[in-house]
Amino acid sequence: MRVFADPFDRLMDDLQETARPQREWVDGRGLLLIAGHFLSGVGAGGWAFSSALGFLPGEITSLVVVGLSGLAHLLFLGRPERFWRMVRIRTSWVGRGFVGLNILMAAGVVYLVLRAAGLGGSGLASVVWGLSLLGAGIVMLYKGNVYAVCRAIPFWNSSLLPVLYVAYALRGGTALLLLFLPWTPLSAEQGLIEVLELWIGLSAGVCILFYLTIMANSSVGAKRSVEDLLRGRVAAAFYVGVVAVGFVIPVAIGILNAVTPVSMGALALVGVASLVGDFYVKYAIAKAGRYLPHVYQAR
Repeated sequence: MRVFADPFDRLMDDLQETARPQREWVDGRGLLLIAGHFLSGVGAGGWAFSSALGFLPGEITSLVVVGLSGLAHLLFLGRPERFWRMVRIRTSWVGRGFVGLNILMAAGVVYLVLRAAGLGGSGLASVVWGLSLLGAGIVMLYKGNVYAVCRAIPFWNSSLLPVLYVAYALRGGTALLLLFLPWTPLSAEQGLIEVLELWIGLSAGVCILFYLTIMANSSVGAKRSVEDLLRGRVAAAFYVGVVAVGFVIPVAIGILNAVTPVSMGALALVGVASLVGDFYVKYAIAKAGRYLPHVYQAR
């Protein structure tokens, strides 16, 4: 394929492929969708852990990140002023995600206001906090399901994909907290966050391996996507962003920290590397997607 090709030439090249690459959700403005999914997962996971620990800087940052994810989603739309039309929670995971995002934002802000007013221990605050966690759960679930229901792209059409996205959302939440360690140590909770980051990171790595193994033994389109990831057009993003930065560095430092304590700066580096890996997982999965092969029936 030519490197500098206009959209029409690129489309003609794609149509000559047995399984045409999808580009709408990853190239050009599609990067806004990837950014939105990345930020929403990190924000939802960060809110779940920060609010459970009562860590105010993490709570505020998580809500800001969730708000930025909503902005990225809005900018991705062709007609942003029609965003309200996606509220169709009975039939659309996009609509469910939109509702979950708003529940998380609204309930999260109200919960922080109640805490600031000294009502953090009230029954009302507990109910509002529960609603915020419900919204966070919906946000973590919807992203993977948006891809999984796309039957036209075999690589995405797997019930394991939502599990993988939830795992990376939780990992992103712990990574967000690790960024605060050099400035605001979490004292007693720090050890818990470190263990969670390592455990969730290892679990996410196992999920990716399991997912790729299943897809490699699936349909023609899914096999082509796995080839793209392992030795094709997405290999650089996968091996550098997902494997080296997003998995090897955090796990290596995490294991070293279990043997002998490392500095707060090193733990913050784990957070940065984990977030980079989180972004590239979403980018690589979207980039590797290919439509079902063209099959023409004989006459």
